[in-house]
Amino acid sequence: NKKVILEEYTGIHCGACPGGHFQSQTLSNANPGNLFVINIHTGSLSAPNPGEPDYRVDPIGSNLCWATVPGAGSIGFPAGTVNRHEFPSPPDPQQGSGTFAYSQGDWPSIVPQIQSQTSPVNVGIQAHADASNTLIVDIEIFYTGSQTVTSNKLNVAVIQNNVLEDPMIQAAGSSNSFYYDPSNGTYTQQHMLRYLMTGQWGEDINTITQGTFIQKQYTWVLPPDINGIPLDPNNLAIVAFVSESST
Repeated sequence: NKKVILEEYTGIHCGACPGGHFQSQTLSNANPGNLFVINIHTGSLSAPNPGEPDYRVDPIGSNLCWATVPGAGSIGFPAGTVNRHEFPSPPDPQQGSGTFAYSQGDWPSIVPQIQSQTSPVNVGIQAHADASNTLIVDIEIFYTGSQTVTSNKLNVAVIQNNVLEDPMIQAAGSSNSFYYDPSNGTYTQQHMLRYLMTGQWGEDINTITQGTFIQKQYTWVLPPDINGIPLDPNNLAIVAFVSESST
């Protein structure tokens, strides 16, 4: 069956966002290997003050965020998309019909709806960083069923875990018992989007008939940091998914 990709929009100055981090981590823990979280720091609530960490990867993050609420003038953080899908109401997406950003309280009820659906494609991933600090990602795609569309998109995201804030910067971070350490007052950001190896909206797959097997390899020379945040190869993970379209 289908796996779940939960793209969570968040920011360090969002006092409600530690609740979103807790909710998404709870869902991830309850669905090991079947639910993957991508935390995207963007928007005004993610803009750092002088001396604060900058977790953004804009314009990518901003473009992804606003594509979830086309035509809307605002979005409430934390917001999340589940497989970039609009679900039958209830619950309603934050900005109504035609959008697909949901509030954190809705995630537990919509995640099972994706997990109950048969997937027409399998995706395998193997990744490592070599001696030259180049990240090498091999992807295998095998189509096991048919679809009503004629092409797909392959998305390969690089995320970083265990980004430590010492001292804590995250607003209301002490409310998240998963990420806050009361013994030293630190907060650890997880699932943070760092890079999209297939570009903003993924790479086209134009042959998607049952039985099709595709192999891809992507490389990225890892920079020492992104916006001043050290990029630690030991704490990177790859999330790859196939979608019917860009959104």
